[in-house]
Amino acid sequence: MSAYNIFDAPLGSLVRYFDNSPKPPARFTKKLAAWERRNGVGRLVRKEPARERPTYTSPPCFTLHEGNFASGAVILVTVMRTHSLESDLSFEIVERPAIGMVRVLQQLGDNTELLHLAENREAAELWLVKAGYRSARLEEVTADEVGADVVEGRAAA
Repeated sequence: MSAYNIFDAPLGSLVRYFDNSPKPPARFTKKLAAWERRNGVGRLVRKEPARERPTYTSPPCFTLHEGNFASGAVILVTVMRTHSLESDLSFEIVERPAIGMVRVLQQLGDNTELLHLAENREAAELWLVKAGYRSARLEEVTADEVGADVVEGRAAA
């Protein structure tokens, strides 16, 4: 699947990206690190359309949240990767957000960024209070967004 299909996926989808090369043995640390940069899984948190400036044009892109590194309850590093729609990697949607889940979203300029994906509205409101975002909004995942893959909780035939 190409990156163009991921750009159409709903925010909160779990996306796997890969380059179809075999994983090198752990003893080859540099080769393994290079392979891990081109093969991974992340949650779709942002989609940005093409931007045109007088000196350059950037293609549409999307950002995947791959994880957090924390010490206790304090997040020290957040790992996010941005991929262009012109990427040579392959992508696949591993999981779409379920109907009834609630997204915590924040507006960043003309774009929307997913801050958190909660199981229900109560969990999203609790997360929002703990995290302290003032300009965030809640948005429930609807059946229309999830698409034809799911029809009333059943896989489409």
